[in-house]
Amino acid sequence: MAGDLKPVGAFTITPHKVSVCILLQIYAPPAQASVPFPFSSVSQHNRLGLFLLALTKSCDDVVEPTLDELTNQLGEIGGLLNHWLSEHLTRRLSSLASPDDLFNIFSSLRSILGGHETSVLDDDQIILDPNSHLGIFLRRCLLAFNLLSFEAICHLLTDIGIYCKEAASSCRPYELPNEDDSNNEPEELLGYEDMDLETFVFRKVAEEAEARKRARESATFHLHAPKSLFGLVEDVQVPAGSKFKRSNDGRQGRDFACRSDDASRGDSQTGGLFLRTNWQVQGFLREKADLIERHGSSFPLNSFESVLKQLQKLAPELHRVHYLRYLNSLYHHDFPASLENLHCYFDYSAGAEGIDTAPSSSFSSFGNYETALLCLGVMHCHFGHPKQSLEVLTEAVRASQQHNNDTCLAYTLTAICNLLSEVGISSTTGIIDSSHSPVTSIGTSLSIQQQLFVLLRRSLKRAESLKLPLLVASNRLAMAKFNITHVKRALLSFGPKASMKLKTCPSDVCKELRLSSYLLIEFGSDGASLTIDGAFSTAWRKSLQKPMASSVLSHEDEPGGSCDAFQFGSQPSSIPGYVMQLAGASYLLRATAWELYGSAPVARLNALIYATCFSDSSSSADVALAYVKLIQHLAIFKGYKEAFSALQAAEEKFVSLSKSQIQLLKLQLLHERALHRGHLKLAQQVCDEFGALASSVTGVDMELKSEASLRHARTLLAAKQFSQAAAVAQSLFCMCYKFNLQVENATALLLLAEIHKKSGNAVLGLPYVLASLSFCQSFNLDLLEASATLVLAELWLSLGSSHAKRASTLIHRAFPMILGHGGLELRARAFIADAKCYLSDPCFSVSEDPEVVVDSLRQASEELEILEYHELAAEAFYLMAIVFDRLGHLDERENAAASFRNHVVALENPDDDDPLLNGI
Repeated sequence: MAGDLKPVGAFTITPHKVSVCILLQIYAPPAQASVPFPFSSVSQHNRLGLFLLALTKSCDDVVEPTLDELTNQLGEIGGLLNHWLSEHLTRRLSSLASPDDLFNIFSSLRSILGGHETSVLDDDQIILDPNSHLGIFLRRCLLAFNLLSFEAICHLLTDIGIYCKEAASSCRPYELPNEDDSNNEPEELLGYEDMDLETFVFRKVAEEAEARKRARESATFHLHAPKSLFGLVEDVQVPAGSKFKRSNDGRQGRDFACRSDDASRGDSQTGGLFLRTNWQVQGFLREKADLIERHGSSFPLNSFESVLKQLQKLAPELHRVHYLRYLNSLYHHDFPASLENLHCYFDYSAGAEGIDTAPSSSFSSFGNYETALLCLGVMHCHFGHPKQSLEVLTEAVRASQQHNNDTCLAYTLTAICNLLSEVGISSTTGIIDSSHSPVTSIGTSLSIQQQLFVLLRRSLKRAESLKLPLLVASNRLAMAKFNITHVKRALLSFGPKASMKLKTCPSDVCKELRLSSYLLIEFGSDGASLTIDGAFSTAWRKSLQKPMASSVLSHEDEPGGSCDAFQFGSQPSSIPGYVMQLAGASYLLRATAWELYGSAPVARLNALIYATCFSDSSSSADVALAYVKLIQHLAIFKGYKEAFSALQAAEEKFVSLSKSQIQLLKLQLLHERALHRGHLKLAQQVCDEFGALASSVTGVDMELKSEASLRHARTLLAAKQFSQAAAVAQSLFCMCYKFNLQVENATALLLLAEIHKKSGNAVLGLPYVLASLSFCQSFNLDLLEASATLVLAELWLSLGSSHAKRASTLIHRAFPMILGHGGLELRARAFIADAKCYLSDPCFSVSEDPEVVVDSLRQASEELEILEYHELAAEAFYLMAIVFDRLGHLDERENAAASFRNHVVALENPDDDDPLLNGI
C-alpha cells in the first residue's frame, strides 16, 4: 500500500524506474554497433549516457519526476532525437497491458548486462558492466522485480497506467495529434485497432485509482488528513537545486522559489503516487534542514513556519518538525522560539528521529540527553552566550562519559574547541577550571591556550579512533586554525626541555589543511550512506537547459550565475553537500592563512577556488566571506572604483543584514575611502556604526570590537588629536593582549608607533615598532613585518639626516616583500620613504642621478591618485616639485606644484556629494 512505511535504503520498482530501464535498453541494445540506432554520433550517445547516470543516481529522490517531466528533460539532451525518444518511451509504456508484458521487458534487460559467459565480445559491441553504476542499478531493478508477488506486479501495472494517463491528461487540446494527419504515422494506427481493449484498461485503471484513494483515507500512516498533507507537500516541494528569486528592485533579500516543473498539474494529481511514505517525508524535511543551514537568515521564515505548523497539526508524531522549527528560529535569531522548539523536540522524541549514532553508543538504554545538551550548548554559542554555552557543553561531556556515548563525547569536545577558539578565552577561565571540566585531569597550571591545544588533540584522537572522518576533518581544520595564531610551548613546567623557537609553524598549518582534504576519499563512513545520493544529479538534470558558465561577481541574474549544483562541469557528482562544505572550508582557511602570512596572490587564488567550486554546497555566510576577501583584494590592488562595483554585485547576490560580512565590508571601504579623501566626519560616523554593531557581552565579537577601536584611533590620528588617538590605541592593545588576539596586538603596537611618529616623538615610537616586529616574526606575519620595517625606517629618518643610510637599508630590505605582495598604499609609502632617504642623504646629488628619486615619486603619485589618498599624494607631488626645482625643470616644477595644491584643496574641502558612493 502507498502508505506503508518504507525503510531507509529500500529499493522498490516504480513506473519511473521502469522508464529508466527502457531508456537503458535504448542506450545499450544487445548485439549492436558502438553507435547504435538511432544515434548519429558518439557524442550524442554519450550525452544520453550522462543523463542516465544522473537519473540512476537520483532514483531515490524525495519526489520522482512524472512522465511529462522526464520527456521534457529528454528534449534537453536529445536534440534532434527528442521526438523519437519521447515517442518510443511513451509507446513502450502504453503497450504494457498484462503482467506478461512486464515480465518480457525485464527478461530482455538481462541481455544488456555483461557476465562470465560474455567474456568474448566484439570490439564495437555495447554491453553494461555489472559492477558499473548503471549495471548495479539495472541489477537492483531486476532483483526488486523478481521479489514482487503476482499481486504486486498487477499493482505496478496499474501504477504504470496511471503514470501514462497523467501524462496524457496534462497535454493541452491543441497538442493532440490531428486526425487528418494520422495517416502520416503508420505506427499510430496500431492504437486504433485495439480501441475497445484500451478503453477497458483505462476504465480499470480509474477504478483501481479510486479504490486506492479510499484506502489511503483509511490508512494508519502518519496522515490524519491525507489529502491535505499530500497537497501541502506537493505545493512546497523544493528540489536540491532550488533557486533564489530576486525581488523587483534587485537589491533586497531573495525568496526561495518553490517551483514545480509542471505548474499545470491540478489538485487531483497531488494525491498521486510519488510523495506519501514516511521515508519520503523524512527526506523532504532533511532537504529543508540542509537549505536552512546553507542559507541562514535569507531562508523565508514565516512561509516555511506556516508549512511546519500545518505538518505538525496533520502528523503530531512527526517529531522532526520540531527540529526544523528550531533550526528556522535559530538562523533567524529568535532565541525564545529556538529554545522552546529544541525542548519540544527532545521532550517528544528524545532525539530519536534523525540522530545517526555509532554502533558503540548506548542510546537505547539511556536516551539522548547528552545530545540535547550538545544542541543546547551550540545554540547558546550561536546567540553569543559563551558562559552558558560552556556550562552546558561541560555537562554534556559528563553525561556522555556516564552513558559511554563516545560519538557524542567526540562532537562535544569539538564544540568546546570551536567555542574557545571563536570567543574571547579570558572570559571562560573560571569555567574551564571547574570540577566537571574536560581538561581538569591535565591540571590547572596550564594556560588557557595550552588547555585548548590539549582539547584539540584529545578530540582529534577520539574522532580517529571512532572512525568519524567528518569529525576528523573538522578537528584538523580547528587544529590548523589554532596553529596559525598560537605558538607551541612545552606542556611540562619541569624537567629538561629541548631548545625551541617561539614561532608559529606554517608547515604544520599546511599539513593539517592537506590532511583535512582526505575527507573526500573517506566520506562514505560516518553515516554518509544515509544521505540521498541523488541531490546533485537531480540538480544537474534540472539545469540541463541552462548554460554551464558561471561567473563570480556577475552583475546580472543570469541562469548560469545561479547556485545550481556543479554548473561548472557537465559531470554529475554524488558527494554529499556537507562533505563538500568541509572540503571547501580548507580552501577558505588557506586564504585566511596566506592573508596573515602576507601572500596576497595565493590568498586570492584560494578564495577564488572556493567561490567558484564550493559556493553551491556551502553556507551563504562562508560564500559571502570568500567574496569579501576578493573585494578586499580589489580595493587594495585596484582601487575603490573596482571594489565598490564588485560590492554592488555582491549586495545583489547576498541579503544585506546587520553584522553580515557584506555589511562589514561596506563599512570598511567607506571608512578607508573617507580617511584617504580627508572626510573625517564620515569616517567618524562609520566608526560609530562599527561600535554599535559589536555585542556588549564580554568575549563576544572580539574581532569587531578590536576593528572598531582601531578605526577610531586612526580617525583621531587623521584629525591630529594625538593624545586621544594614543589613549584609544593603548586601550586596544590591552584588550587584545588580554584576549590573546595576536595579530591585533602587532597592529595596535604599529599604530602606536605611527601616532608617535606623526606627533614628532620618534624616539617614543621606536619601542612600539620594535615590539610589533617581534610579534610579526613570532607569528610569521611577513607583510605586516615589512610594513613595520617601513615605519621603523621612517622613525629613523625623522631623527635626522645622519640616519638616512640606516633608514635606506631597512627600506631596501623590505622592498621585495612590499613590491611583491603589498598593495597600492604600502607601495606608495615605500617609494616616498625611499625618495626621502635619498634627498636627506648629504652624500647624494640629485643632479647626478635624478631618475632614482623622480621615478619613485612618479610611481607613488600614480598609485595614490588611484586610491585618491590626498595627503600622501600631496606629499609626493611636493617632493617632486623640490626635485624639479633643484634640476631647474621649471615646467615640471609648476605642474607638480599645481597637483600639490589640488590635493591640498581636496583634502581641506572634502566633497560630500561623491558620485562613486551614490547608491552605496
